[in-house]
Amino acid sequence: MAEIINPHDRFFKNIFSHEEYAKEFLENYLPEEIKKLLDLNTLIIFKESFIEKELREYFSDLLYQIDIKGQTAFIYLLFEHKSRPDPLTAFQLLRYMVKIWGLLIKQGQVHTKLPIIIPLVIYHGVSAWRIDTGFTGLFCPPDDSLRVYIPDFNYMLYDISHLSDDGIKGAVMLRVSLLVLKYIFTPELKEKLAGIFSLLKDLKSKKTGLEYLETLLRYIINATDKITKEDLQKAIESIPEGGDIMPTIAEQWIEEGYKKGIKQGVEQGMQRGIRQGLLSTIKLGLKLRFGAEGLGLYHRIKQIEDTDVLEAISEAIIMGKDREEIEKICSI
Repeated sequence: MAEIINPHDRFFKNIFSHEEYAKEFLENYLPEEIKKLLDLNTLIIFKESFIEKELREYFSDLLYQIDIKGQTAFIYLLFEHKSRPDPLTAFQLLRYMVKIWGLLIKQGQVHTKLPIIIPLVIYHGVSAWRIDTGFTGLFCPPDDSLRVYIPDFNYMLYDISHLSDDGIKGAVMLRVSLLVLKYIFTPELKEKLAGIFSLLKDLKSKKTGLEYLETLLRYIINATDKITKEDLQKAIESIPEGGDIMPTIAEQWIEEGYKKGIKQGVEQGMQRGIRQGLLSTIKLGLKLRFGAEGLGLYHRIKQIEDTDVLEAISEAIIMGKDREEIEKICSI
């Protein structure tokens, strides 16, 4: 099984890169006044991502092109997979919308008027989303006369974790996906899993159903530690004739996933041991070279997780670098 660096991103892309699921989501969740303006039959994926590499741990995105009353427009879908809402989501959206317009201008698709971009945010964290969905909510001007200088737009929010199960709509594949996203961070996933899997009643007759189930299992295995191998097997058996459909292939996915999880745990443990050893060396070196001032610097250094940076600090101490040089490395 290939290593999955970010299971949330992979699962999101596997689902919403299918235009039929994207259309289904929009059909079921967009407000009627917006939906009636769109021609969903024209929806196509335009670009996969505008998110910077360092933020892909927290966000995923897809850009769709669509016709709105005869005009080319775009729907930008941002998936936030933090456990808590990000207060600066509107700012992130504005950055990506500007990138989209910039790309269109560069491609020669825009001459005088910019196309409409409808921003949507899917969130499935534990904490409820209580953040203003308007960009102006990020400002607190000292006088109302200054509001004219503040850009203004709103995004549509879909807080999946706090929808009722009955409020999650769509055909089977979409509903199952959203239900798994809803519970993936919670202990409730264990008790809900069999019911979620039982929705896949027509799995036996569809090759795409088997492929989807593989995607689903890979996601669950890599995204949560709240489910055991036995829990997954029991949930699979809840699908009518599930045990006959995939007894060996399911076990293979599960075994591979848990072996990978054990391997990752060992590697993480080793990494923690390396970091702790470096910190001990650095603390002793700082004390010997700089006394109490050095120990003051250590309070900053012990917050650093990156072992490469810690190695650089340790080497700088050995090489006799001054305190200022070490402080520069700390800020890398």
